[in-house]
Amino acid sequence: MYDLIILGGGPAGYNAAERAGHAGLKTLVIEERALGGVCLNEGCIPTKTLLYSAKIFDYAKHGADYGVKFGSADIDHAFVVERKNKVVKQLVSGVGAKLKKAGVEVVSATATIKERNAEGFVVVAKDKEYVGKQLLIATGSSAALPPIDGLADSLKSGFALTNREVLDLKELPKTIVIVGGGVIGLEMASYFNSVGSKVFVVEMMDHIAGPVDREISKMLQKEYAARGVEFILGAKVTSIKDKAVTYEKDGKTVKLDADYALVSIGRRPRTAGIGCENIGLKLERGAIVTNEYGKTNVPGVWAAGDVNGKSMLAHTAYREGEVCINNILGKKDRINYNSIPSVIYTNPEVACVGETAESVKEKGLDAKCETVTLKYSGRYIAENEHGNGVVKVITDNKHHNIIGLTMIGSYASEIIYGAAMMVETEMRVSDIQKLVFPHPTVCEVIREAMFM
Repeated sequence: MYDLIILGGGPAGYNAAERAGHAGLKTLVIEERALGGVCLNEGCIPTKTLLYSAKIFDYAKHGADYGVKFGSADIDHAFVVERKNKVVKQLVSGVGAKLKKAGVEVVSATATIKERNAEGFVVVAKDKEYVGKQLLIATGSSAALPPIDGLADSLKSGFALTNREVLDLKELPKTIVIVGGGVIGLEMASYFNSVGSKVFVVEMMDHIAGPVDREISKMLQKEYAARGVEFILGAKVTSIKDKAVTYEKDGKTVKLDADYALVSIGRRPRTAGIGCENIGLKLERGAIVTNEYGKTNVPGVWAAGDVNGKSMLAHTAYREGEVCINNILGKKDRINYNSIPSVIYTNPEVACVGETAESVKEKGLDAKCETVTLKYSGRYIAENEHGNGVVKVITDNKHHNIIGLTMIGSYASEIIYGAAMMVETEMRVSDIQKLVFPHPTVCEVIREAMFM
C-alpha cells in the first residue's frame, strides 16, 4: 500500500515523486523504460548536447570574423553521439539518486491501471499488484506518426526516423528530409545544416515554428535559408518510401531523394493501454482532461506532463507535477499556462512567453507591440558580427503591464525566464523601468523597450 503511485518517470513523474517523498508520502514510481523520460533520454538533453557541438563547430568555421584564425575545422559525429550518451547516462543516474534520497521506490516495468477498490487504485506491473491511495499519471507522449504511404515500412527499414532514432545515427547523412517545421524539426535542421548535411524541411503550414510570432519565425527561416536549408511550406507529404519523400504542393507532385527522413510533426499523449477506461477517466483527443490543479474527473487521480496534452514542454511538466503534489498535500496550488516560456534552441535561439502579435489580434486584446533591435546592446554587437536579433514586447494598453515577449538572438533561452516572471507577476512598464539590468548584457534591451 502506497500513499501515491506515479505512472511514468519523466520530468512530471520524477520531480513530483521527489517532492512527495520529501513530504513524507510513501511513493512508488513505475517507469517502463529509463528514468528521465523522453526529455532526458531522447529529447531536450540529447538534442542540446548535439546542438552545442554544432555551435562550437560554427564558431570554429567562422572564427576569422572575430580575428581567430586556424586550420579548417572538422566534426566527429560519432564522438558527438558518444558524448551525448555519456551526458544522458550521467543525468539519468542523478535522477535515480535523487529519488533514492527522497525514499521513493522505483519499479522498472510496464504498468496498467486495473481498478479502483475500497483501498485505493490497483496498478499491475510485472504480474504484481500495487495499491495506491492516490494516483498520478505522467506517462508522457510519443511521436505522432500519420498514415503516410510507406511510412511504417520505412521506419522498420531505418530510412524514416523519429526523434528517438535520429539521435543515434552513427554517420552523418549527405541529405536529410525533415517532415515538420516545428521545434524538433527546426532544431535537427539546425544541427544537420551546421555539420554539413543538405537539409530539406517540408511543412504543411505556410510558416515554420508553429505559434511563434510570425515576423520572428520568418526571420529564423530567412537565417537558415541563407545557410542552405531549403524550406518547402504549404506542402503535404504523400509518401515516405524507397529512399525518398514525396509531397504535393500547388497541384504538383515532387519527389526528394535522401539518405534519411525525419518525421517530426508533433507528439501524442500516451494514454493507450494504461487502463484509463478501467477507472472511467475522461479523455479528449487521447489526452487526459485536467483542470488548473491537475485534477482529473476521478477523485484521487491526477495527471501531469504531456499526457494531459496542454503544454508539451518539460518545464511545464515539472510545474504540473509540483501543483499536483501540493494539492495532494492540502496546499492549494494552480498552474498558469499563460506565463510558461518556450524556446527553440537553434542558432540564433528563439524564445517566447505569453501573447504574440497574432494572438493579440485573434483575441481582440487592447494591446500594443514594440519591436526593438538587439543592436541596442553593446554585448550583442560585440559577439554577433552578422546578427539581426530583435525583441518584441506586448503591453496591455489599459493596465500597462507586460502580457507577452518574443525574442530571437543570443542568450534568448537564458533571458526568457525574466520575461516569464514579468508576465506571471503582471509587472507594469513603470516597474520594469526602475529595474537595474547588468551592463553590458543582451537582456538590457528589454529595459530599452520600456522607454520606446
